[in-house]
Amino acid sequence: MSQSAIISGTSAAPIPLKEILPWAVFAGLLFILAMYFVGIEEGAMSIFNSMYVHEFVHDGRHLLGFPCH
Repeated sequence: MSQSAIISGTSAAPIPLKEILPWAVFAGLLFILAMYFVGIEEGAMSIFNSMYVHEFVHDGRHLLGFPCH
């Protein structure tokens, strides 16, 4: 039989909110930017005049349920 050691009294220190908040805001902005390019970058609302962005994210649009045809 093997013996297992149980170490008690050790726990991970909580991460302060002031260290998490900038990363959460950054991740949220990246998510919103990605959703814009996948969901809205087409037609009258497009930032770029060409269809390159639309064609690049075309399959992702269908996967996420955005209509584009």
